[in-house]
Amino acid sequence: MTIGIAFLSGMDAMAKWLVTHDVTVIQILAIRSIIIVPLMLLYFVSRGQQTELIPTRPKLHAIRGAIGFISPLAFFLGIKQIPLTDAVVLFFSSIFVITLLSMVILKEKVGKHRWASIIFGFIGVLVVAGPQGGGQLSGYLLVLLGSTTYAILFISSRYLAATESVASLVFSFNFCVGVMSLFLLPFFWNPLNAADIVQLTGLALLAVTGHYFLTMAFASSEASLVAPFEYTAIIWAIGFDLIVWKTMPSMTTAAGATIIICSGLYIVHRERIKGSY
Repeated sequence: MTIGIAFLSGMDAMAKWLVTHDVTVIQILAIRSIIIVPLMLLYFVSRGQQTELIPTRPKLHAIRGAIGFISPLAFFLGIKQIPLTDAVVLFFSSIFVITLLSMVILKEKVGKHRWASIIFGFIGVLVVAGPQGGGQLSGYLLVLLGSTTYAILFISSRYLAATESVASLVFSFNFCVGVMSLFLLPFFWNPLNAADIVQLTGLALLAVTGHYFLTMAFASSEASLVAPFEYTAIIWAIGFDLIVWKTMPSMTTAAGATIIICSGLYIVHRERIKGSY
């Protein structure tokens, strides 16, 4: 889990670098999918497991992919306007939305302890996105939109897991993102140089490798045991902000991060007790 988060944090940092150097988010999503989809096809075909990629409910996969497309789009647009650390901290608010959606969609019971954690966690979100933050309000709102749609993507995975393989869910998501971004690409195309292409390829490889390690982590241990290690992303984000963008997290970001992390860890703890995972 820790290795996977390290790779995905590198992907986020590279995305922020690219969007601040005239590469559009649509270009990032299109080229990422152009690399990831064939790699997945090649991997599963070489193992004779290509049927794992075929969805049994394609319409629901398409709807899920269309909603899921908004998550990386909004997040990458947001990190152009705010510090990476702020964006990563805010994105962790998805655990609170996931808990709420699990109650509404999956009909899971949410007790008073988790309700208190959700309310406390959203207070942390308000602290991070408050007027003392280090970026534009629109950037914070975009990251929150990305976090919310990610939560929907996560819940839809749990909903479809009864009939769909993990491989088909990952493949259809990347395929849908690729189709939608390629459709929009002519309207958001900026000339690319050799360095841009190398960096975009590196971003896609970081994404594939990171998701592979995350999948291995959740496959080899209980989700409630490995999920807290996702918070190591904050360490990486602070490091990238310091080294690349010469920015330090504000006191409000640190305070909000503490609230969000404590609330999120308590939700994970309560779900482990209740056996929700």
